Amino acid sequence: MELGYINGRFVGLDELVLPIDERGHQFGDGVYEVIRFYDGKPFMLEEHLERLIRSAKAIKLPVKESLADFTELIISAVEKSEIKNCNVYLQITRGIATRNHLFPDAPVSITMTVRHANPIPNEKREKGVDAITHPDERWANCYIKSLNLLPNILAKQTAFEQGCHEAILIKDGYITEGTSSNVYIVQGGEIITTPLTNQILPGITRMAVKKLASELNIPFVEKHFTTAELMEADEIFITSTTAEVLAIVKVDGNIIGSGTPGEVVTRLHQQFQKMVEAL
Repeated sequence: MELGYINGRFVGLDELVLPIDERGHQFGDGVYEVIRFYDGKPFMLEEHLERLIRSAKAIKLPVKESLADFTELIISAVEKSEIKNCNVYLQITRGIATRNHLFPDAPVSITMTVRHANPIPNEKREKGVDAITHPDERWANCYIKSLNLLPNILAKQTAFEQGCHEAILIKDGYITEGTSSNVYIVQGGEIITTPLTNQILPGITRMAVKKLASELNIPFVEKHFTTAELMEADEIFITSTTAEVLAIVKVDGNIIGSGTPGEVVTRLHQQFQKMVEAL
C-alpha cells in the first residue's frame, strides 16, 4: 500500500499531519530527493542520499541523521509498503516554528512518501516525446535540490498546455537543463551536455549515463551548447529518476533528426535497463 511518514511515524496518505507552521509549507525551506526502487531494490540510493546531505549543508540545514540512518528509514518504509516498484519522496525542512524569516531553534522535520512508480508508457518511449524551449527563470543555485520549484512548475505547465512533455530551459543563449531533467544532444556521434555548475542539478541518472556512455565507447562531452545547436542536433534526450533515458524528437515544433528516437539514445536506454536488471 502507498504510505507516508512524518517525524518518526508512518501515516496514511490521506491523514492530516502537516502543522500550519511547518517551514516547508511556509517558506519552501527545505530539500528533497526522489529515489526509484525496481523490484524492491533501490537505484543509486547512496548517490541520492549524498546529494541530499550536500543540499542540506548548502542551505545550512542541521541534519543529524547519517546516510545509514536514512537508508534504514527508506528501506523499512518500502518493505512496510510491500510495493516492489515505487518512487520514494524524502523531504527535510527546517522544522516547525512560528513564522519568521530567521532560522528557528527547532529540530528538522523529515517526511516521506512511498508510491507506486508510474513508468513512461512504452508508446512514448518508442516514439519519443516533444518539448518546448523556455527562459530559465530560476535562482542562481540550482545545484541544490530545494523545495523552491515555482519557476520549474510554471515552465512545465506551459509545456503541458502546448502538448509537450518537457520544457528545455535557456539562460544567456545556452541550454541549462529541463524543468525536471538533464538535457543532452548527440552530434557527430558525441553526447554533449551542460557541464556541472551551480546553474544545474547534478543528476543521479546523469551520473549513470556518463558511466554507460563510457561502457559503450560513446564520447561524453561536457560543454555549453546553444539553442541553435539544440535545434540542429542529430538526437536530443533527457534523463531523470522517473523518465530514465528518454528521447526528445521535436522541439518548438521542429523535428529533431529523423523524428524518431536515434541510435545513441536507444543504446543508452538498453544499457540502462541492463544496469537496473543487475541491481
